[in-house]
Parts: sequence; C-alpha cells; structure tokens
Amino acid sequence: MTYQECLTYLYEQLPTFHRVGSSALTKNLDNTLALSAALDNPHQHFPCIHIAGTNGKGSSSNLLAAILQSAGYKTGLYTSPHLKEFTERVKINGEDITPDFLIRFVEANIPLFQKIKPSFFEMTVALAFKYFADQKIDIAVVEVGLGGRLDSTNIITPLVSLITNISLDHQNILGDDIVSIAGEKAGIIKKQVPVVIGKTQPDIAAVFTQKATAEKAPIYFADQEYQVTLVKQDLNQQYFKVIKESEILYQDLELALAGQYQIYNLPGVLQVVEILKQQGFIIPEVAVRTGLARVNQLTGFKGRWQVVSQSPLTICDTGHNIDGVKQIVEQLRSMERPRVHFIFGVVNDKDVNGILALLPLPYNYYFCQAQLPRALPAPELARLAANYGLKGETYSDVNEAYVAAVAAAGPEDVIFIGGSTFVVAEFAGI
Repeated sequence: MTYQECLTYLYEQLPTFHRVGSSALTKNLDNTLALSAALDNPHQHFPCIHIAGTNGKGSSSNLLAAILQSAGYKTGLYTSPHLKEFTERVKINGEDITPDFLIRFVEANIPLFQKIKPSFFEMTVALAFKYFADQKIDIAVVEVGLGGRLDSTNIITPLVSLITNISLDHQNILGDDIVSIAGEKAGIIKKQVPVVIGKTQPDIAAVFTQKATAEKAPIYFADQEYQVTLVKQDLNQQYFKVIKESEILYQDLELALAGQYQIYNLPGVLQVVEILKQQGFIIPEVAVRTGLARVNQLTGFKGRWQVVSQSPLTICDTGHNIDGVKQIVEQLRSMERPRVHFIFGVVNDKDVNGILALLPLPYNYYFCQAQLPRALPAPELARLAANYGLKGETYSDVNEAYVAAVAAAGPEDVIFIGGSTFVVAEFAGI
C-alpha cells in the first residue's frame, strides 16, 4: 500500500463518525478490547493521562503534552479529529506518526479488521496505543473522542483523569440534558485513580462526586484549588496570575493560546501537573512555563483562536457547540472592530438553532459547508439563519467564502472562520 491507498482503505472500509455521524459508533468496548488483545494489549505498556469534556479537552491535552515534553519526557499525544492530515491524531513529542508505521499497521492487520469489523475510531485508537508501546514512550496524553464511558479510549487505566467544561453537545448520543452528558463523561473515572474536574458547575458537580466516591477515586475541583486571573492579552498570547492557597504561584504565566476561554482550562492543567509531581514525575516550573508558552511549536496545535492573517485580520476557531460559540462571540465583541465577517458552516447533528440564536445581527455572514455527508448544506443553513435575522450569501466551501470576505472587508475589520472543526480544517490558510 501507498500512504494514500492506506487512508482510502480506512475511510472506505470502516464507518467514520466524522463523516456519517452516530451510525458509525459502537455501543460498547468489545471491538476495542478484542483489537487490543490481538495486539498484546499495548495500552498496558505505558502510563497515561485521560482527558474528557465537551469544551477544552483538546487544548488541555496539548498543554499537558507540551509541559511533559518540556520536562524531558518522551510524550505521546492522541487527539481527534485531525485538521489537515490523519497522522496529526497520533504524535510523539510533537511529531506525527510516520506514514510508514501506519501502512505497516494496516497491512499487517487487515485480516484482524475483517474479523472484528471495528469502526474507524476503534482502529485509530488501537493504532495509537500500538505506536506508543512500540516507541517506548514515557507517558501518553489521551483525549476522549466522544463522551467517555463508551469511548474506545476508555480501556485505559490512567495515572490521573481530567474532565474539562461540560455543555450540551452530541445530545442524540450522550443525552438530552447536561446531567446525562456529565454522567457519560464521568464514565472515565476509574477505581482509586485521581480525577480532576476543571470547572465547578453546580448543576453537575454531584454527578462527579458520586462516581468518584463509588470508585474510591480522589477528586479535585481545580478552579477551587487555583484562582486564575487574566493580567493582559493580545492576539497571540495571554498572561495570567495564579493563586493557590492565598499564595501567588505565578505572577505572569504566559499562554500561547489567545482565546479567553483558556482561563477555564488552566486550573485543570495545573492540578494534573501537581498530581503527577506527587506521583514522582519531575516537572519543574520552567517546564510548565515553557510548555504553556510554546504549546503550538511543541505539539503542532492548531485551530484554537488561531490568527492566520493580519491583513485583513483573520481568525479561525473550531468551537462548534452552544458554549463554544458563545465564548467566540464574547471574544469577537471584546475586539471592538468596525465589522465582523463571519464565515460559518455546521454539521447537521448540532443544535443549529441554539447556535444561530447566539449570533449577532450586525455581522456579515458567509454561509458555507464542509465537504462531508454530515455537513448541513449552505442554503439550508442560510434559510435557518434568516429566521434569526442573520443575512448573508451562500458558498460551496470555506475557501470560496473567504475570497468573498476578503473582497468585502475593510482594513480594520475582522474575518472569522468557524462553526465546525471540518470547516476550519478545509480552510487553505492554515
């Protein structure tokens, strides 16, 4: 197989959630366990951190990986979905899995795939864990794909679990309300394994404490341990003061991610670092500072409030649910630009009406769609948007929309690209 033939096989032979949605999901861990057993249970050969949540799990995963890299550990990082290239899903010290390993893995295991018939995601998890084990990493940071309890990554027993902010998303799979969704995320809490809750949400805090109590797992609500205050910010980074137990821990902690919502991720990341140190990991302050300040270079992280052009100022963000879009709109408002040109596309299993209700009337809208079956057609999105007084033209893809936005934008305007990870992924500017 060539690399491209290998990818074609994976996408054509196995159901993929990012293309077809919930029909690609398996409702148990049986396939993942069977694959893992046939591969000598690679997930048992390295320590790891497990991260779930609705918003913030991708940022938190990359931040922790960058800190561990900076501390000198050979660090695996598993995230999903990818933006530009499949190999981005599996990294060691910021380097993508090699196409050669991917090809050899698929060729060697086609009979196994034909027997077990795993989903695309189940296969990818097995691939990642085999790669990490073969490369003898020191530790892995593993991001949950969807939910937690039944996610393929949930075969691991981590050193510590982190659950970031919870909000409504994937209700057709995880449940119609935030308590049900929190229950699915709480499924990653393991017996006697410390769990960190990044943000205290009173409506669902009991879901986590009850599960932790049942599993005899120490639980930490990180925002009650660390008080984080924004000191200053610009388009490319921000600085925070961090207080713990009434003492200033950091006066000017630099973070190379500019979205205001990162203030919710920092406490959880810092609490996980503290727990790892208690378990014997050597993570000096300089490693924390370097990891946070250089996360993009260290892990190749993209798509979170990413400035892709200064003229006109163009920003993209993969936030794609009600809470994520709410934070994006707040950030855009804080910029006080004359006009916002909002390039927008969604997938059809989101709460599209709930998202549209958050969008400001004065923005200039450019409705587009990603090139996958789950994408909501741009004309249908524009029709729904009109119900909320939102006006704009439709475009066949994000790049056509961007050309139109650039032509219309004034020198002080801002162009924003988002609404879907897949819209951002197809933008040629990143």
